Amino acid sequence: MSFRLPRSAAVLVLVLLAVAAATWLRPGMMLGAYLTVWWLWMGVMLGALANVWLHNLTGGAWGEAIRQPLLHLSSKVWIAALLFLPVLLGTYELYPWAAHAGEPSGWAGELSAPAFKRTWLTPTFFYGRSIAYLAVWSGLAYLSRRAGLARSKPFSALALLAYGLTSGLAAVDWVMSLMPLWYSSVFGWLVNAGQMLGGMAFGVAVVTRSRTPPSVNVSRDLGNLLLMYIMLWAYLAFSEFLIIWAENLPHEIAWYVARRDLPWLAVAWALALGMFLIPLLLLLSRALKQTPVVLGWIASALLFMQFINTCWLVLPSLPMAAIHWLWALPLTAAPFAVLAAASWRARKLPAHDNRAGLHHA
Repeated sequence: MSFRLPRSAAVLVLVLLAVAAATWLRPGMMLGAYLTVWWLWMGVMLGALANVWLHNLTGGAWGEAIRQPLLHLSSKVWIAALLFLPVLLGTYELYPWAAHAGEPSGWAGELSAPAFKRTWLTPTFFYGRSIAYLAVWSGLAYLSRRAGLARSKPFSALALLAYGLTSGLAAVDWVMSLMPLWYSSVFGWLVNAGQMLGGMAFGVAVVTRSRTPPSVNVSRDLGNLLLMYIMLWAYLAFSEFLIIWAENLPHEIAWYVARRDLPWLAVAWALALGMFLIPLLLLLSRALKQTPVVLGWIASALLFMQFINTCWLVLPSLPMAAIHWLWALPLTAAPFAVLAAASWRARKLPAHDNRAGLHHA
């Protein structure tokens, strides 16, 4: 009796071997690309969960329409948690503070709380916090699918608070600390807004392509929610830029200095147009919001722009030429594409099964 490896599994194994080889040759570049793709995938799943909790607190037919695909997506959180292992293993290669953690000379000239950063940014503490974030998210995702808590308002309120706190801190630890001398008090909120926009966009993109697309009224509500998230994200992004630009302090402008030249300047304009202005104008139209097919394309475009936004957050902070990411990103994205395809299967499930996706004891 012979054993044959499925073709898709064989392709995945070959891709993983290619990723491993490339990581061995250029570890910093590959780890940066891996962190970008991983942060996008985890962010969309967390944003999906946050929208489910929000619906539990507010109610409405819009949440019933997208509940199933969002819960289906969130069932992969534990897989994403395990896939964070390469980042932890590559801490000393990826984060500039790791090699000199705890040394007073490592923060010479630092103006923003050097004593605190000397304590906070240490590998052991970093590992402990990272594992705690991943454990909390995995636990919340699991509990959100339990029959007794799936629609519980007290649980949903506590879950939203836990998500906001842990996701904001994780953004500081995993993304902001790539440039450890820079800081922004808005950064965590900005990342959360992008994640919830990505989660909502995923749900809308799936449900508008399902066998039972949402009604006109529900489609309009989903479009209004996308519009709200777009405006919230743009407001936070512009507020952060305006305050830093007005103060013009060296340790604050470093973030934008690394992004002021091409191609990152072009990426900034692409985000301003593709993640704010164009979808804003489209979603102001009642007719477009009430057309599921059009709304689905807008949501899909916003999901892609969230990927561009994640690249903007992570990649310019790394000391690599922008051209290197053109092949590193697709290579590291390939394994995640297999998992994303499994999540996309939710579009084949009934969209309005209010109790579907719950895990009963």
